[in-house]
Formats: sequence, C-alpha cells, structure tokens
Amino acid sequence: MVIEPTQAPLLSIVVPVYGVEPYLYQCLESIRADIPAGEAGAVELIAVDDASPDRCGEMLRSYAAGRVDIRTVHLTDNVGLGLARNAGLDVATGAYVWFVDSDDWLPPGTIPVVLDRLRRDRPDVLMLDHLRVHEGGRREVDASSHLLRGVPGVVRLADRPQLLRVQHTAWNKVVRRGFMAELELRFFPGWYEDIPFSHPLLIGAERISVLDRVCYLYRQGRLGAITSTRSRRHFDAFDQYERLFDWLDRHAPDDRLRAELFTLMISHYLVVAGNDGRLHPRLRRAFFRRVAEHYRRYLPDAGYSRPAGVAGLKHRLVGRNSYLAYAALRRAHRAAGRVRGRPVPPALPSPEAGQAGQATEAGQATETGRPATGTAADQTTAMASRR
Repeated sequence: MVIEPTQAPLLSIVVPVYGVEPYLYQCLESIRADIPAGEAGAVELIAVDDASPDRCGEMLRSYAAGRVDIRTVHLTDNVGLGLARNAGLDVATGAYVWFVDSDDWLPPGTIPVVLDRLRRDRPDVLMLDHLRVHEGGRREVDASSHLLRGVPGVVRLADRPQLLRVQHTAWNKVVRRGFMAELELRFFPGWYEDIPFSHPLLIGAERISVLDRVCYLYRQGRLGAITSTRSRRHFDAFDQYERLFDWLDRHAPDDRLRAELFTLMISHYLVVAGNDGRLHPRLRRAFFRRVAEHYRRYLPDAGYSRPAGVAGLKHRLVGRNSYLAYAALRRAHRAAGRVRGRPVPPALPSPEAGQAGQATEAGQATETGRPATGTAADQTTAMASRR
C-alpha cells in the first residue's frame, strides 16, 4: 500500500531494501532525524522492499506505521537493485530524487544543506561527496573526491570534464526528476546498473552543481555485496556498457566523450578481471576475452590516450587479446607486492573510483563535512554497486 502525500515535496529519497536487516534502521533514521522540523513537507522517504528474505519487510511496515512522510512499496518478487529503484521512482512525487542504498547512511546535517543547494542552484544534477566506512569504523576518502573540489556555482560537463571520472554511482547524485524523464533514463536489470545511468546524467545536464561536502557514508565489506562476491554475474558489466555506448551513439556522438568513456570502461573491466574476490580464476580468461572484444568494438576511430605505466601496458595487452601475457604480468605484479610485504591493490584506475588515487584514512571532519586530513593519490578502490 502506498500513502499519497498531501503536497509535492522538493526531494524524494528512494531506498531500495534487500537483505539489510542489521543496517536498515540506521539508514532510515539517518534520513528522518536529519529533516528539519520546518521542512517536513519538503522531503518524502520511499522505501522499496525488494522481496527481502529477512525481516526487512516487517521492519518497514512497523517503521512506516502512522508516519505520513514515509511511503513503502512491497514487491512480491525480487527484481534487483536497479528495478527496485525504478519501483520507487514510479511513485516519487518530489521535484528531485536521491537514491540511497539501505546499508549506507547519511551524516548529520546533510539534508538541510542538500535542500538549500537545490533551492539555490536548481540544478539538473547535484553531485555529493562521500566517505567509505570499513568494519571497525575506519573511514577513507574516495579516490575521486578531489575531482569535486573548487567547482563554483553551476557548470556543464564541458566546463568541468573531470566530473565524468567521479565515482559513477547513483547515490552520489541528486537528480531533477523531470530531467531524468527528458533523457528517458531508467535503471536496467543486472549488476553494475549504475553504468548506463550515471554517465548520461552528466553528459546531458545543462546545470550541474557540486556540493563539496561529505553527504553520504558508504559501508564497505558487507557480506553479500557484489564487490566481495564471486559470480558469473560480473559479466553483466558488458551488457551495461553496451547500453551506455548505445545511448552515447544516439544522444551524444562526441569523439572526445567516447574516448574518455572508452578509457574508463577498459580500466574498469581490468579492475574486475584482476580481483580475486569477484572472479573465480577459471572465469578470468573468458572475462578477458570479452574485454578484448569490447576493446575492438568500441575503440575510437581517432584512438585514445592510454594510462601510463603498468595500467597502460595492460591496456595494450587487451588490445592484442594477449591473455597469457596479461596473466603473467598480473602474477609478477602480485608477487612483487608480496615481496614488498604489503597487499597488492588493483593495478588500474576504475571509473567507480575516479582517477587513480590513494584513499587515505579520514581524520576529524571539518564544518564542511569533509575530512580535515587525507587526499587521493595512486590507488584504485572498490566498486560501489551492491547486488
């Protein structure tokens, strides 16, 4: 049952829910408790029970009982993160929509600042900064966060092309709902659903605003997250990139954009291919062959700028479809890391983490919500999509 609000809010926050019983209340409370008393009508919270196998559905019914500012949608079949977001979008009435994952949460003071920025700039897309939070409480600055620094007022992607390299997730963007409809953007089924969603938002936007403040806390290491799940479903990434390039051909046939997205795509694939937590070794060769196929298929006519160092060498090996050489290079890189006595991180920059950058532990937060210490330099971090 969906309870209709009495007036249209400024912001709809859509929270897809699946298998997050230990974290659900923290997520919901971080949203509701952050809405100022005078802004109750400006925000609606829409929680979508994606046929969760645990007590999440029951928890949502209890939490929403008697609260007109919370709307719940209960799906009878599990449809996955992307389609659950669509289900929440279908009942959203706000001028803007923000997709918040149900195992993450918002730091205090976030919603008032977001509402103020939406009213001030009236953007198509509002981009937000975040921190990665590990088990035990350790916090990291994301490797792409530095790309959000120093963006004044309202811009377009042509003014700030580096924004395309900010982690490509749905939850670090607040989007004008009418703008999504203009672009005919929806989430597709499958893993890596953010790929054909996030990039078109930035490419098509006439007004991009950047809130240089930590507005989202992204939980790391949760059991069941796709970043720590070995599965053939990581091959879904190929379907999602095909959808992205199909959209690009139809809506924005720009050679520079194509070259930039091609570079991000190949780097992203190589992060997945090299991650033992995602691909079983017996699947790695087949995955690499698909990467090489996409390399040939989407290689820009004018070429592209390969990354430097080992990353660029792996790009070359993909272009030659040289799996044996790639495997040997990967083994050598990992062996060198063991000799140095430290874990070997993924060797390539990922579009999920923006440019290559060391994610350092966050120190005390400043009044802007950004860590007082820690910058990004030379390390790829993990994927954001969950299921």
